[in-house]
Amino acid sequence: MKNILADRVKALTPSTTLAITAKAKELKAEGKDVIGLGAGEPDYNTPDHIIEAAYESMKAGQTKYTPAAGMAELKKAIIDKFTRDQHITYSPAEVFVGSGAKHVLYCLLQAILNPDDEVIIPTPYWVSYPEQVKLADGRPVYIEGKEENQYKITPDQLSSAISDKTKAIIINSPSNPTGMIYSKSELEAIAEVCADQNILIISDEIYEKLTYEGQRHVSVASISETFKQQSIIVNGVSKSHSMTGWRIGYAAGEESIIKAMTNLASHSTSNPTTTAQFGALAAYQGTQEPVEEMRKAFENRLNKVFSSLQDIPGFRCIKPQGAFYLFPNVKEAALACGFETVDEFVADLLEKANVAVIPGSGFGADDNIRLSYATDLSSLEEAIRRIHVYVNEQSQSGN
Repeated sequence: MKNILADRVKALTPSTTLAITAKAKELKAEGKDVIGLGAGEPDYNTPDHIIEAAYESMKAGQTKYTPAAGMAELKKAIIDKFTRDQHITYSPAEVFVGSGAKHVLYCLLQAILNPDDEVIIPTPYWVSYPEQVKLADGRPVYIEGKEENQYKITPDQLSSAISDKTKAIIINSPSNPTGMIYSKSELEAIAEVCADQNILIISDEIYEKLTYEGQRHVSVASISETFKQQSIIVNGVSKSHSMTGWRIGYAAGEESIIKAMTNLASHSTSNPTTTAQFGALAAYQGTQEPVEEMRKAFENRLNKVFSSLQDIPGFRCIKPQGAFYLFPNVKEAALACGFETVDEFVADLLEKANVAVIPGSGFGADDNIRLSYATDLSSLEEAIRRIHVYVNEQSQSGN
């Protein structure tokens, strides 16, 4: 058979996260006591009132197609949420509901990018950003968020990276994988550059509800009307309401872009899953107590294990301000254990200590690893203990 695969898919980089997860499952199937810290989802179940609302919608016959951009009732709930949480006003024509925030971002990039258009992506980044840009025939342009600046970029770095082909920048705050949050003044400085150069700000706010130690998420669109017009917000219920498998995300922004995304979705998914939309409706219209309960649990886990992680020789970590990931620089530990790369260190850690973490190479940060604390505290503490023992033993033996 002829080579029938399209160049766009042949150029994709396989997911490091999925590769590590698959290996961990393989070892578990062999009877190994593997602790996985690669999870990108809360370990809580979806709140009961959301499950009940979805179930009742099915019993009531709400199992048919909906509008391609989502049900009117859900759009209204999302608009009300923006008004309540960020004090931003949108119209229904400025809101698109898709099959998860990942699908929303995919539709957005497909809608705005022409071949060779550039999208600026700060590193470290979420693994799918550059791949989705490539799938839209765009070109990712990376700016290093330096560790000494909490992995965040500066306006000067942004200005230096802009070319006549720059179409957009993706800002993720709170960040996956670093957990860092851009302050209002930092966002304002970056947005001023974007507004001056007419660059679209894609603001990924999926972790907005998970912030710690008094830190507050700020939406760039809430700072001024100018920045709102320059921005597309991407969000969803996956992380905030522990609804990762329900696949409901949304975008809010300029009407012509939303219309283009809607047209694209109408020829791909038809509409987000109807039952899941009713669940998301209950998520935003019902009690928010489970959201705060989960946030407090994550903050408690972070506070209990952070110092233990810092005590591991060769580990250097900035305390996260949000999301549910730790992102330590472990280059010194990897070298002390006899490895040239952190990827090799991660693979050996899984084989010998039965702890699965994600190498930072998948996030554009070769010296780091990502550990999720969206797992129970006892497993988390045991995993960090195993890593500590492993590093001590391997560094003494030189691997």
